[in-house]
Amino acid sequence: MTGRIDRRRFVADLLRAAPDALVVSGLGSPSYDVFAAGDRDRNFYLWGAMGGAAPLGLGLALARPAESVVVITGDGEQLMGIGSLGTIAVKQPRNLTLVVLDNGHFGETGMQRSHSGLGARLDEIARGAGFSSVTEITDMQGIAAFRSEVHRLAGGPKLALVRISTDHV
Repeated sequence: MTGRIDRRRFVADLLRAAPDALVVSGLGSPSYDVFAAGDRDRNFYLWGAMGGAAPLGLGLALARPAESVVVITGDGEQLMGIGSLGTIAVKQPRNLTLVVLDNGHFGETGMQRSHSGLGARLDEIARGAGFSSVTEITDMQGIAAFRSEVHRLAGGPKLALVRISTDHV
């Protein structure tokens, strides 16, 4: 199931709502989007470690519990690091928000359909692992309700599955 949300617009809007967050961006398009929203010292662009964004965000959240940590990654990368969802749920970092930009495809390798494009539900997997808060965002109005969650240093770990369009890969 792909969505209608413009990925770059969503990321820019989300980061405007979280100017003080420590941001880890996953391989490829998420890193381009975070950079396009405004480079800053609190951004960490992850390259060459597919599947590593969520575990790195976990480590950062545990090391800096008084700060909001936001991981922005794609469905392909999160599928590569699927085990990290269980580890995050066990550690229960209250300040960690994982944002998965899901277009149902492996955007960096030629737009092959990903497991999420074939029916796997990363939001349900996170819920089953024990995430405290799981949200599916299917349109830009969905971000309005989610913005305040990014600031809160409680209620985590949180996962937002964002159904993005395949138009701007």
